[in-house]
Amino acid sequence: MHPGNVWQALARPGYLQSVWPWRSVAYLASGAVTGAVTLVALVTAAVVGGALALTAVGLPLLAVLVLVGIPVGATERLRLRLVDRAPAAGQHREPTAPGLWAWLTTRLRERATWREFGHALLFSVLLWPIDALVLTVALFVPLSVVATPLLLATVGDGRETKVLKQWVVTTWPGAFGVAVLGVLLLVVGAYALGVAAGARAGLARLLVAPREGELDARVVELARSRVRLVDAFEAERRRIERDLHDGAQQRLVGLTMALGLARLDAPPGPLADHLAKAHEEAGKALAELRELIRGIHPKILADYGLEAAVADAAERSPVPVDVDLDLPGRPPQAVESAAYFVVCEALANVAKHSGADRAQVRGGHRDGRLFLQVADDGRGGADPGAGSGLTGLADRVSVLDGRLALSSPPGGPTLLRVEFPCALTEVADRCA
Repeated sequence: MHPGNVWQALARPGYLQSVWPWRSVAYLASGAVTGAVTLVALVTAAVVGGALALTAVGLPLLAVLVLVGIPVGATERLRLRLVDRAPAAGQHREPTAPGLWAWLTTRLRERATWREFGHALLFSVLLWPIDALVLTVALFVPLSVVATPLLLATVGDGRETKVLKQWVVTTWPGAFGVAVLGVLLLVVGAYALGVAAGARAGLARLLVAPREGELDARVVELARSRVRLVDAFEAERRRIERDLHDGAQQRLVGLTMALGLARLDAPPGPLADHLAKAHEEAGKALAELRELIRGIHPKILADYGLEAAVADAAERSPVPVDVDLDLPGRPPQAVESAAYFVVCEALANVAKHSGADRAQVRGGHRDGRLFLQVADDGRGGADPGAGSGLTGLADRVSVLDGRLALSSPPGGPTLLRVEFPCALTEVADRCA
């Protein structure tokens, strides 16, 4: 398995035979060149912008001075691939509107832009000279020492030459001895180049591609994918409900009617008894299918909204339920569906476990949040982890950034509250 960055390569025995020393040289050398160019660009923009600060041209140039960090940061993220194969993503957001002005205002308000500008300043003033110094000490000095025999044969005419312009070498054994020393210095320098490149890359990543930013982006994408899955799940539920309602249910209604007519026409006897039994079973199957369709995605919810669907669920509850739900519009479909099934599950738990004489459903929309609460006067002591079905609903609510809270002390009362951040749409908009 190939190492993913220069630090991992340094820890392996085959570092000197790998490409990582050459990658380190390329990273530091390109850093020295890029840093010098950045310094020239910053100084030019600062001088020209400062000289023209009182004119209409000077202020845009000063703004460009801040924006210089953006291409420098992008270049640095590309250079990071030389010594670190891990992706280095930028942290810039998409502008909220098209056009240059929207792009400019978005960039100037971003923390990433100012972080990259700080990196550009540090890069142009301090970092690139360090890159050049490391290259000189760890690479060019050992190479010049290794080249001592060549220098003695060419420049020194075989008589004498200077090593690093400091020490005079006059003999061939001395020249080759210095060359061996240079080879040893090259080996040490190769490791020094890897360490320096790794440190420089770590600092650059911290400034222009922080890993916590990548983690935040992944979390956001994960949240968005979960929402997309919920939307796809709701769409599939509606499709199944529509297929069952328009297909299997209609066929079963037709079968029930045909059996009823045949039962009326059949003379008394065993045939009439069998037809009566078949008609009764078909009616039960039709009732079960309708209940199944209602549990998948009730048509009343899709057609008339959450208020009508909750009122319908309250009417079907064995426990009397008072409904006080006031919504001036309709929430998004995923929120509407989740809220409805929370109410249905809560009312089912009231009927099965609470021993309550009465229940109440209240709700509304306030401060950008849809809230619903289901209360009963039962015995209390409800436990969400005891198979009540609320755990799954709580997960579904959390996907939509909602909150579900349950209060059920022993002896009652039990209060279930759920909130969703959402905006309401007009009924006409949803029906269009």
